[in-house]
Amino acid sequence: MTDYHPMWEDLGMDVETHDQLCAVLPQAFGDVYLSQENRPDAMAFWDMVVGEIHGIRPAELIEAQKNGQKVFGTFCVFVPDEVIIAANGIVTGLCGGSQFWVPAGEEVLPKNTCPLIKASVGARLGKTCPFFRIADMYVGETTCDGKKKAYEILAEDVPMHIMDLPQMKRECDYKKWEDEIRKFIKVVEDFTGNEITPEKLADAIKTVNAKRAAMKRVYECRKADKLPISGKDVLLMSQIAFFDDPKRCAEMCNKLADECEQRIADGVSVFPEGTKRIMITGTPMAIPNWKLHHIIETSGAAVVCEECCTGTRYFENMVDESGTTLDEQVTALSNRYMCNNCECFTPNPGRKEDILRLAKEYNVDGVIDAHLMFCNLYDTAGRGVASALADANIPCLTIETDYTDNDAEQLRTRVQAFIEMLD
Repeated sequence: MTDYHPMWEDLGMDVETHDQLCAVLPQAFGDVYLSQENRPDAMAFWDMVVGEIHGIRPAELIEAQKNGQKVFGTFCVFVPDEVIIAANGIVTGLCGGSQFWVPAGEEVLPKNTCPLIKASVGARLGKTCPFFRIADMYVGETTCDGKKKAYEILAEDVPMHIMDLPQMKRECDYKKWEDEIRKFIKVVEDFTGNEITPEKLADAIKTVNAKRAAMKRVYECRKADKLPISGKDVLLMSQIAFFDDPKRCAEMCNKLADECEQRIADGVSVFPEGTKRIMITGTPMAIPNWKLHHIIETSGAAVVCEECCTGTRYFENMVDESGTTLDEQVTALSNRYMCNNCECFTPNPGRKEDILRLAKEYNVDGVIDAHLMFCNLYDTAGRGVASALADANIPCLTIETDYTDNDAEQLRTRVQAFIEMLD
């Protein structure tokens, strides 16, 4: 492996503390991923990326910055990547999914803040994540109160732009989101020094749509009776998609889809016949949060779908490519992104409709509604989700957890009992 210590030192990282993370990640990844049998060969790409997660892509971003490109760090699927790409900018995800970063976040945030927010802030303030050091600008959004306050802390030493997401889905709210996208276009143009033309935005829309289509192909393979890939592997693909170059991401996802489709044709499955099919719904699972998938798939079941921001919400719904003017393209972007049924909206029947639709499409035996501790939005919504699933005669298990392993055995006991109940 390449020695990235000089790069990390140039970024002003706490290299000694960061080395502690680098020391434990390979073992954790090996236990969760490399212990699997009969994995698709194409997963070697994502294994390689994780092997140098804080090296390969950060080095690419730094090289791009030397050539004049700006890197934008984002925290949410509502930020329109297309706008940044159209200005020759680069998008990288910034959400933290490890307990390693939480203590540094708790130095400035209440302990009863969700671990994703604490980890994200801790990764920046603790100087132990290169992506947080590299990004020239952070782009936030008003999807939850905790994140809004965290952005004020992050904005103390990094340029920050916050998009004001509507909280309802009326016609006026779609127009409001159009206005936010127009403001964002101006911010990105000023920050990069590059004009966003209809031609450039059209190309960017096609690029991101191609990435979505490639990811969807992999997900479609999970609808098969014989599952050609584990839920853990698809989760890893989705997590890396937030960081990777979109064209390379589409290429590698299509390569994985090709292999999975051939496996289906050949009758190859990574799970025994009769394995129960589980859908996970709820809060996002940022890398390297693989805990729940690992517990489920080592307890006799398979995860076949994720209704969350690191799942179907990330790639479902394409942007209409027919627009030829900026106004038409902005309207198309607004319409697409407002299709995301995040629990920040009220009322929000669309999410329950999505869950029931996906449960049918992926032929699930049961749903695990999982949310991170102290996430009031998804915790409160859990009652309505459970009720909708009960009305549809779909078994549901509600779980609240965090990034630690303290509850792993308790979760395993509950998950195993749920799976046995499905029989």
